[in-house]
Amino acid sequence: MPAREPNSLLAQEYTMINFSFCPSGGATRFHILVASLYLCAACALAAQSAPPATERQDVTEVFFGQSISDPYRWLENWRDGKGAEWLKAQDTYTRSALTTIPGREKFLARVKALDTASTHVRNAQVWGGKIFYLKADPTADNVKLYVKEGNSTERLLLDPELLTKDGVHSSIDYYQPSLDGVLVAYGISAGGSENSIIHVLETATAKVMPDAIDRARFGGVSWLPGNKAFLYNRLQKLTPDMPRTAFEQRSRSYVHELGQDAEQDRFVFGYGYSPDVRVDDNDLSFASYTPGSPYILGLLAHGTQNEATTYYIPLDQLNSQHISWKKLFDVDAAVTNFTFRNDDVYLMTHKNKSRYEVIRTSFKNPDLAHATVVVPASEVVIQEVDVASDGIYLRDLDGGIGRMRRLSFDGKIEPIAVGKGLSVADIYVTPTEPGAMVHVVSWTTSPTFLRYDPKSKAATETGIQPPIPVDTSGFEAEEVKTKSADGTMIPLSLIHAKNLAHDGNHPTHLIGYGAYGISFDAYFDPIWLAWLERGGVIAIAHVRGGGEYGEDWYRAGYKLTKQHTIDDFIASAQYLIEHKYTSPQRLSGEGTSAGGILIGGAVTQRPDLFAGALIRVGCSNATRMEFTPNGPPNIAEFGSVADADGFKGLYAMDAYQHVKDGTAYPGVLLTAGINDPRVDPSQAAKMTARLQAATSSKKPVLLRVDYDAGHGMGSTRAQHDLEYADEMSFLLWQFGDPDFQPREVAKSSEGNKAMK
Repeated sequence: MPAREPNSLLAQEYTMINFSFCPSGGATRFHILVASLYLCAACALAAQSAPPATERQDVTEVFFGQSISDPYRWLENWRDGKGAEWLKAQDTYTRSALTTIPGREKFLARVKALDTASTHVRNAQVWGGKIFYLKADPTADNVKLYVKEGNSTERLLLDPELLTKDGVHSSIDYYQPSLDGVLVAYGISAGGSENSIIHVLETATAKVMPDAIDRARFGGVSWLPGNKAFLYNRLQKLTPDMPRTAFEQRSRSYVHELGQDAEQDRFVFGYGYSPDVRVDDNDLSFASYTPGSPYILGLLAHGTQNEATTYYIPLDQLNSQHISWKKLFDVDAAVTNFTFRNDDVYLMTHKNKSRYEVIRTSFKNPDLAHATVVVPASEVVIQEVDVASDGIYLRDLDGGIGRMRRLSFDGKIEPIAVGKGLSVADIYVTPTEPGAMVHVVSWTTSPTFLRYDPKSKAATETGIQPPIPVDTSGFEAEEVKTKSADGTMIPLSLIHAKNLAHDGNHPTHLIGYGAYGISFDAYFDPIWLAWLERGGVIAIAHVRGGGEYGEDWYRAGYKLTKQHTIDDFIASAQYLIEHKYTSPQRLSGEGTSAGGILIGGAVTQRPDLFAGALIRVGCSNATRMEFTPNGPPNIAEFGSVADADGFKGLYAMDAYQHVKDGTAYPGVLLTAGINDPRVDPSQAAKMTARLQAATSSKKPVLLRVDYDAGHGMGSTRAQHDLEYADEMSFLLWQFGDPDFQPREVAKSSEGNKAMK
C-alpha cells in the first residue's frame, strides 16, 4: 500500500494486495455450474434479514446555482444518540453476516499462519552508532521499539502491548533518538487514535522518564545539541465552544527541556508567533535542527499541500527573547523535499521539471532563482534526498522500480545497486554517520534491510529482518499498461501464479489510490498468499493522482481533473476482463482512505464491472469532507465548496451524491474506525445508508466498524488479520465461490428495534 500520507487521509510520514478449462465438452457444464453458484448466492442472501433500517431526513443545499440533497446528514452526529445506535446496529449486523460465511474461519486461519510466521520491521534509524527500529516478531501482536549495538543481541526498549487497558490497546506512532542515541522520545496513542503523547526513555536501561506531552499527534520531534531538549509540534487546546474542524488548526512549535512541565515550554514558531511570519489557521508548524549545520529551520506545511514555506535562523538565535525568522523559500519554489549540510541547502523541486531536479543554494546567500543544479531532471522521478556525513543519497522511481543514487559533496553522481529484481522502498540516513540503511522490497519476495558502506561501495544485510519462511517461488509479478479513456497509458502491476491460464475465471482483486502525489510502490505482504493460493490475482492500478510519473501525473488526477483517477481504475478493470484474467462476476475493487473517491467513483459509474467492492475507511462524501476534523487541511488537495471550481470538483468526485436509486450495485463492504482522525466515520456511514437504500441487485451492503481502531495506523496484527479475512471472504462470497456461501443470518431484531 502507499506508504501512506503525511496528514493526508491515509499514514503519517503513508503507509494503506488461478483454474483450468476443460477443452472437450466441459464448457457447457462449467457455465451451468457457475450460473447455479451465482443463483445460490442470491438465494442465500434473500433468505437473510435486511440490514437495520435507516431514517431519511433530507437536507437540501444550493451551491452556485446547483441544488444537492443530503438524505443522511443526521448520521454525521454519530458519537451519541440515534447516530451511535445506528452505527452499532450496522456493525452488529455486519459481524453476524460475516460469521455465517463457511470458508471465513479457514481463510482466517491461513492468514494468521502466514502472518505469524513473519517478522515485520520498519523505520530503522542510526544514532550514536546504534540501530533503532520498530519490529513485530512472529509472537508479537504489535510493533515494539528495539535497539541493536554492533554485533550484540538486540534489546527491547518499549513494548506497547503492556499498556493495554480496559480492552483498549496502545501503539507507537513515531520515535526519535537523541543525537547521541542515549535517549529516545516517542509518541504513543490508544485505540489507533494517533492522538500521541510524547514520552522519553533511556536507551541503556529502557527507563521511562517523567516527561509527558499531550496534543502531540504530529510530533515532529527534533533533538537539539546537548541532548537535553528538543523541538516539537503541539496542537492547540480545544475548548467546548470550538468547532470540530479546529482539531488540527493553529498548531505551534515549542522547545521542551527535559524534566520541565510541558505547559511551560517555550513557543518559538507557528501560529501567532510573529506578524513577520504569516501562518494560516490550517498551516502545521514545525521547527527542526540537523546536526552538521548551524541553523534551525521553521517549516509551514499548508495542510496536505506538498509544497511548503520554510524559514531559518542561526542556531544561537533560538534562545533569543524574540526570534527573527528569515524566509528561505515559499510555495512558488515548488520544493517538496530538502536537506542541508553546513551552509549548503539541497532542494528537490518540480518547478519547470515535472520529474524533479535537485538544486543547491546556501543559507548565507539564499537565491533559488540562481541556484546550482546538482542533480538534473531525467526520465526517473526523484522522490527523496537525504544527507549523510559522506554525501547526499537519492531515491528515484524508475518505471515503478525504486532505485538509489549517491551525490558526493564534490558533485559526482553514482548509482547504487541493491540486488536484481529488488526495489528501494526507503532510505534512512544520519547526518553524522556515513552510508545509509536501505529498505528493499519486491512484489513477491521478503523485504530486507541493507546497510550501504560508501568505502566498500557494497550493500550488506543487517539481519534485523529475517526472511519470510514461506515459499513464494510459484508466484510472479507482471507489469503491463492499459489505455485510459483519454488515451493515456496506465501502468498496472499484476501478482499471480506462474503460468497463469487466461481463462477469465480467476478471482481478481484490483487496488488503487491516486492522491497527494503518492506513488503505489512495490511491497509484499505474506497474507496475500491466502488469496493467491486460491488461484487469485492481485492487481495494482497506478492511476493518475499518484506520483508514479512526477508532478504532471499527480496534477492530472487532482481537483477538477479527478475523473482521470476514476477513468484509469475503470480502464484497469476492463483490461483484466478483456485479457481474460477474470470476468465481471469474479472481479472486485478496493480503495482506502482518499482511494474511497476512486472506488466510489468506479462503483457508481460502472457497477457492471464489479461483483464486489471494498471501501476501506474511505472518503465517499467529498462535499462534506471539509466539515470533518481532518477536513480543513485537505482543502489543499480536494478543494472547498466555498468557491465555484472547488464545489464543481468536489461534487464530481462525491460518490455519495452519485448513487442512483434502482441501480444494481455490486456487493459492497465499507469499513470505519471509531477513533479515526483522518476520515470521519460519517463518510462510511452515509455511503452505507445511501447504497442500502438504492441498490436493486439484492447484493449486500455492509458496514464494519472497529471500536478499538482509527485509520489503520496503530492497529494490531490480530486486527489486521481479522479485517483482511473478513474483507476477502466477503469478496469470495460475492464471486459465488461455493466455499464462501453464507448460512442464513439471524435476524437483527435488536438492531432494527433500535432504529424505530
